[in-house]
Amino acid sequence: MADRKAYLDMGDGRGKIELPVLEGTMGPDVVDIRNLSRHNIFTYDPGFVSTASCSSSISFIDGEKSILLYRGYPIEQLADQADFMDVSYLLMHGELPNRSEKERFVSRVSKHTMVHDQMLTFFRGFRRDAHPMAVMVGMVGALSAFYHDSLDMANFQHREVAAYRLISKVPTLAAMCYKYSIGQPFQYPRNDLSYVANFLHMMFATPCAAYPVNPVVARALEQIFILHADHEQNASTSTVRLAGSSGASPFACVAAGIASLWGPAHGGANEAVLDMLTQIGDVSNIKDFIQRAKDPKDPFRLMGFGHRVYKNYDPRASVLRDSCHQVLDELSLEDNRLFQVALELEKIALDDDYFMTRKLYPNVDFYSGLLLHAMGIPSNMFTVIFTIARTIGWTAQWNEMASDPDRKIGRPRQLYMGNEPRDFVPLDRRA
Repeated sequence: MADRKAYLDMGDGRGKIELPVLEGTMGPDVVDIRNLSRHNIFTYDPGFVSTASCSSSISFIDGEKSILLYRGYPIEQLADQADFMDVSYLLMHGELPNRSEKERFVSRVSKHTMVHDQMLTFFRGFRRDAHPMAVMVGMVGALSAFYHDSLDMANFQHREVAAYRLISKVPTLAAMCYKYSIGQPFQYPRNDLSYVANFLHMMFATPCAAYPVNPVVARALEQIFILHADHEQNASTSTVRLAGSSGASPFACVAAGIASLWGPAHGGANEAVLDMLTQIGDVSNIKDFIQRAKDPKDPFRLMGFGHRVYKNYDPRASVLRDSCHQVLDELSLEDNRLFQVALELEKIALDDDYFMTRKLYPNVDFYSGLLLHAMGIPSNMFTVIFTIARTIGWTAQWNEMASDPDRKIGRPRQLYMGNEPRDFVPLDRRA
């Protein structure tokens, strides 16, 4: 905490209110406005774009400099050199594991991959054409009904075992959502496979045939998991923390986060990218759609370009761009019409003054959608993939919130714009 102060001049004879200025390790300083409530004054900040809802040491973003750090490590280094278990341990514990720590961590994760057999019957209550995210919300929330021994958020051991269960079981449930939607039998997890390879096995293997995991595809999916693992206090992470502030179980809190992630403005963006590419249809149509995107009167928008936080190139996109081209080359998909449209759009966005001056660079959703499509994952599963990746971030954020001695139940205030007090009017006297 810095020794500096900010002052709010009330201008109505009440003088100035002194507000401490707090300094983080990195990033902008923060004015501590907690004392304003004593003066019956509150701030107005729709979308919380200028409000720090908590202090955290998990991830950091500098959108102007295209920086994303996990526990201080640049995302580019982690995506290039680490695997998802390294990153998961890092987010949970604050440091990268040594060899023995990693072996124990991987072993514990693999021992929790199965779900209670009774949960299999829950799927039959859903329509086959239900969106997989709708099913995920219900199934993850239902975990609270099966694991009563890890619901006390004040107990460190409970929080730890709940974290392992979530990291391990969410991929299993995700693959089950896919299998249920296409009418295939569920595939049980294989603990002899890596985290990513096991998920691909559960997604694509059948009782008739094993699924040979392509290492290039597996590495690309691992990078997607790493790049999406955490991202400061975004909508879904804030939802998890807000739900957790009431003392709710971690399973319920992560289910709430999944519901928030489902929104097209959040986790559904890469699905919207595929819809846009399908709408464009062919390289010959790109020019017309570019002109529509530049027309402020036209409702059409190019999805997968620009980012609310990153004002320059999204550092996650630069990693996935290389991975995307590797996968397209590995699977011989460069001639696919959809990918031709995407590659031409990418070329235009990196060269057109309209995009350059507005810093509308291809973002992580643009490339992740292409990658997942190339892997054979349907677009309605894209946000489910995001859910698998983000579960470790949600869990780490929830655990940090639960162990914070300054934790309070979330209770935002409002600027009331409704009627002033008025008397009730009986029905026979109403106009």
